[in-house]
Amino acid sequence: MKTIQTDQIVNAIREMCMEANYYLSEDMKHVLYEAADREESPLGRQILGQLKENLDIAGQNQIPICQDTGMAVVFVSVGQEVHIEGGSLTDAVNEGVRQGYTDGYLRKSVVKDPFFRENTKDNTPAVIHYDIVPGDSLTLTLAPKGFGSENMSRIFMLKPADGMEGAKEAILSAVKEAGPNACPPVVVGVGIGGTFEKAALLAKQALTRKAGEHSVIPYVKEMEEELLDKINGLGIGPAGLGGRITALAVNINTYPTHIAGLPVAVNMCCHVNRHVTRVL
Repeated sequence: MKTIQTDQIVNAIREMCMEANYYLSEDMKHVLYEAADREESPLGRQILGQLKENLDIAGQNQIPICQDTGMAVVFVSVGQEVHIEGGSLTDAVNEGVRQGYTDGYLRKSVVKDPFFRENTKDNTPAVIHYDIVPGDSLTLTLAPKGFGSENMSRIFMLKPADGMEGAKEAILSAVKEAGPNACPPVVVGVGIGGTFEKAALLAKQALTRKAGEHSVIPYVKEMEEELLDKINGLGIGPAGLGGRITALAVNINTYPTHIAGLPVAVNMCCHVNRHVTRVL
């Protein structure tokens, strides 16, 4: 049995909030820089060049890459052999978010109630997803999610007869409908299967996969590659001003589903696809 103190969790989340918002992960930087070399539109190349410059300025000065520092989404994988001491795990995660957003001078965007919209002033509560796994470690993945792209997310409850082609068309329609509003170039997270809520969670988790890494399922890998090519043929381009590079990656997660259903969720993120993972 491994014991982890809640103070360790608070400190880790605090640091991760600042790291995720100041520095783009290496996988995202790699695909963004590669995209800048492939963009054919002069205006598109200029925009991608500005995004690269913005990354440099943010990292050097430890200021947010984007003014929308997001709502903190945290995936917590708890090993069965882990014992948490010092208080509530959920409280520890939220305290880490509170400290990270306050001490890091990150924008506080969370309101207490969806209708009576008083700001909580510390970006809590986080949206936390727990998973119990074998082992004696605690894995934390923080993915701050801005709402320019979040608002462009869609879920489709397709019929089984719609099949793979129907799923592809639904994903493409979501990207077309989003147009410039998701701040392209985007990463397209897709969840297929499960239930209404499971598909959405799969799509959110797909955004935390390293850009450039494909599904280990052969047909899913083929779908990811095909959809990325088709999305980049839509002509939306960087900032929606035309060009070849509309998406940097398409990540698809699948799950078993009911005989009567084919849920497909699309969760998009702009190039500031923030994700940081730590293992305690």
